[in-house]
Amino acid sequence: MLLGIVTQAHAALKSIDEFTHDMNQYPGYFPFYYDDNSGKLYLEVEKLNQAFLLQQSLPYGLGSNDIGLDRGQLGETRLVQFEKMGNKLMLRQLNTYYRANTSNKAEQQSVKEAFASSILFGFELAANTEKSYLIDYTPYLLSDVHGVSRTLEARKQGSFSLDTSRSAVFMPRSKAFAKNTELEAVLTFKGSKPGEFVRQVSADPYAISVNMHHSLIKLPDDNYQPRAFHPQSGFWSVEHKDYAAPLGQSMLVRYIPRHRLAKKDPSAAVSEAVEPIVYYLDPGVPEPVRTALLDGAKWWDQAFAAAGYKNAFQVKVLPEHADPMDIRYNVIQWVHRATRGWSYGASVIDPRTGEIIKGHVTLGSLRVRQDILIAEALAAPFVKGNEVNDALQAMALDRIRQLSAHEIGHTLGIAHNFSASIKDRASVMDYPHPLVSFNDDGSFNTSQGYAKGMGVWDTQVIKYGYADVAKEQEQNHLAAVLEQNKQLGLEFISDDDARAQGGAHPTAHLWDNGAEPVAELERILNIREKALAQFGIQNIKTGTALSQLEEVLVPLYLLHRYQVEAAVKLIAGVDYHYEVRNQDAPAGTQMISVEQQKAALATLMQTLEPSRLTIPESVLALIPPKAYGEAKTRESIVGRTGLTLDAMALPEVAAQHSLNLLLNSQRLNRLQQQKMRDSQQLGVRDVIFPLSEQVFFADTNTGAAAKIQQRVQVLTASLMAKQSISAAVAPEVQAELTSQLKFIAKKYQRSSDVFSQYLADEISFFLSNGEWSKRFNALPMPPGSPI
Repeated sequence: MLLGIVTQAHAALKSIDEFTHDMNQYPGYFPFYYDDNSGKLYLEVEKLNQAFLLQQSLPYGLGSNDIGLDRGQLGETRLVQFEKMGNKLMLRQLNTYYRANTSNKAEQQSVKEAFASSILFGFELAANTEKSYLIDYTPYLLSDVHGVSRTLEARKQGSFSLDTSRSAVFMPRSKAFAKNTELEAVLTFKGSKPGEFVRQVSADPYAISVNMHHSLIKLPDDNYQPRAFHPQSGFWSVEHKDYAAPLGQSMLVRYIPRHRLAKKDPSAAVSEAVEPIVYYLDPGVPEPVRTALLDGAKWWDQAFAAAGYKNAFQVKVLPEHADPMDIRYNVIQWVHRATRGWSYGASVIDPRTGEIIKGHVTLGSLRVRQDILIAEALAAPFVKGNEVNDALQAMALDRIRQLSAHEIGHTLGIAHNFSASIKDRASVMDYPHPLVSFNDDGSFNTSQGYAKGMGVWDTQVIKYGYADVAKEQEQNHLAAVLEQNKQLGLEFISDDDARAQGGAHPTAHLWDNGAEPVAELERILNIREKALAQFGIQNIKTGTALSQLEEVLVPLYLLHRYQVEAAVKLIAGVDYHYEVRNQDAPAGTQMISVEQQKAALATLMQTLEPSRLTIPESVLALIPPKAYGEAKTRESIVGRTGLTLDAMALPEVAAQHSLNLLLNSQRLNRLQQQKMRDSQQLGVRDVIFPLSEQVFFADTNTGAAAKIQQRVQVLTASLMAKQSISAAVAPEVQAELTSQLKFIAKKYQRSSDVFSQYLADEISFFLSNGEWSKRFNALPMPPGSPI
């Protein structure tokens, strides 16, 4: 009886031609129809149980770096298929991580049944023909597939939900082509209690409207050959588990993500590509930035040329009517936000093989302005008041070239290499700090600000990932490239090892320069000192409120912050590589020499000296509270003196920065263990004793320096106390810190000085109660990354 009901219902459906007679028709990979009267979009599905890629993205964003919902942002790339179940078509996302790479169908099925797939949506049939089914795609198109509401909630920006009454299909960007169908909708989210960042960027913070895009993509053919991942290759990896792997062989299969590229003539040393990789630049980029972005993007052709290609990597301006979300275009988008923020490179990747289908670069438009601000802070270029300093702008544009190349590199499948800076800036995939100096005559020198062109590491990475070699020669070729990297002295160390405050690798740093971190820190401190000494009205243009000097001062005063991070990693540092077992004896790990660690400690101590921390009186006397019509921003100094500039705020945050790095729990624990393994190594005492000697027991300063010294004392004692009871700190290290705190308290209790008595009481309170007084909390440091 039930079967009869279903059959009758199915028979009652109109044919697709009849149902869509008055609709606008769009033939293509998945044909679709749009009904102007109802505002509904219908999708014709002929390909049942045939996998395709579904890519959802955000063509219109919120414009907030803090929220992280940018224009052009890609969502997850899903391998999906339509399946008919009764009177519905189900859209199922296939589980691509767990597989059985075998011809045994039963073995494949066992894995398929063991791990869950996901039904993304169920569509009721609207019409059908003998081979095709028509579904109303509108409800799915008007759903929050990108997770906008979840993101807003996670960022504590309020509770928002989709309002379908204020959402609709967006036909100007809904199109169908032979290998892809592109659909788009305007979605409105209504909410309550909108947060600070939503209020900052929305026309109405209670109604946020963005666009959501769906790309339905035909799978590429089977002619693409995945390339093996190696941890020293410089590439990211796309991985899955193979449950059909032979016993004794790893189940983990890793490929590098890369575009498809092959020579027209594989036998030729240099050949054009069968199909070149073409990237398209956002036409909305203004000059001179547009030319700089094009220049930097084109650098990659140098690397592909070294891999044996001619004109294989091309860059053009996106055609006027092309959609940047169209899967057929690799794009470089110029994205605006309310505040400066990160740029990034993302890709649409076939999860089965690692083949990159589309590269999508997001470049934050305010990054170039931050570079100009740093240069103006250092150079004080406005002697007359309105000069156009070509050298400073040229340096900022060099940074844009490098940034363009860097983010494109990610969309080529390439990871960060944070060890490149020690090898004469060997890669665009590092984070560069401007390499500036002062000439003997006192003028500012930007000639070496940023590197130009591909680095030697970038060329080697392209050789590994994109060189056209026969399958039987591929393994030898890849091994030869890795061996050549060794011969060239190239290192590869990426994010996890470089970003952590407790990191140990001596060469893996962000925003650093030079092969010697300690020498570069000393150099940067001297540059900072010279620039602070000349800081004044020549740092801003005529007509600019003097109060804006505050935001110019911040990046100058904290110029050394990242080189401090580089130098501190030498203390309890460990040198190592991403080694795999081969025929050679392993290099293993090596502790950094005691001499290098002592040099790093001595230079780091300079960053805590009151003379280094004191802001010149000429600067303090010049900067007034915010002018009428202006207000403090996140780039301003947070202090304790109300509207006026707090003379102690920047010294406090700079000192706290050095202390947090030096007394990091992981670093302290390593110090203790390295001393245990080798008595000649530095231990915890070898760090906290000289630190205490300088901070607590050095000759007394006078004036402002004395007050800054007292502030550093509070910061040091507070951090030592908190680390002495931290569960992240080993008990033997806790014992050393506690002992030192008792010694300091005992010494200070004997003093008649008011502040010494105060600090002694604070330490004694902690030792008695196991909790540091809540009367003082360190100020937050102004934003740093990205510079």
